[in-house]
Amino acid sequence: MANKNVSVWTSIPFWRRSAAWVTGFATILLIWLSFDTLGQISMGTAADLKNGVDKRVPAASVINYKIDYKYSKKRGHEVPVIGEKQPFFGKEWSEKEADQLLHLGKLTSQAKNCMNCHTLLGNGAYFAPDLTKAWLDPAWQNGGPLQGMTGKKTVEEAMAEFLQHPSQYPTHARMMPDLGITAEEAKGLVAFLKQMSSIDTNGFPRGFSKTLKTFEAGGTYAH
Repeated sequence: MANKNVSVWTSIPFWRRSAAWVTGFATILLIWLSFDTLGQISMGTAADLKNGVDKRVPAASVINYKIDYKYSKKRGHEVPVIGEKQPFFGKEWSEKEADQLLHLGKLTSQAKNCMNCHTLLGNGAYFAPDLTKAWLDPAWQNGGPLQGMTGKKTVEEAMAEFLQHPSQYPTHARMMPDLGITAEEAKGLVAFLKQMSSIDTNGFPRGFSKTLKTFEAGGTYAH
């Protein structure tokens, strides 16, 4: 009986070997991506900040530094820039103090259900402004309308005042209810938001207005 030519595409052994190779390759790729992601999202240390080592998630002590947001031509979007030392509520916080303050802020944001109205790192509701870069919101900066409204001299003092007494500072765009936030909880929340603003989120949220001029022209915190 003459040998019959069988196409490789109908060969069962061929497809078994192909499936094994594809599965093996996908498994190795998944493992590599997992380790790479862990390295990208791991929080940096205070030593990294002192030595100018950029981390996507800076240490809690980043609250002791000035944070800016600048456009990167190479990446095609704005990225956080950690600058010089800057007092936070009038002092420099130790690494332990900063950790505790951020922990308080995170717990407070959860206890007060901030995500019921706001969005943070893509999670939460879209009823109220996105908080991912709230610290950099031009309305809170020197000369900004919200800082001026509270009568405070720094971003952190203005934000803390607003969080404690939102009903005293109603605006068309901000109608936050009074959640009974204490002075210490407000400090923690502001520290938490400042550290969030320092995270490299690959340009999220898009269209963030970084200057008062942009804000006054109709731009706002996030779109």
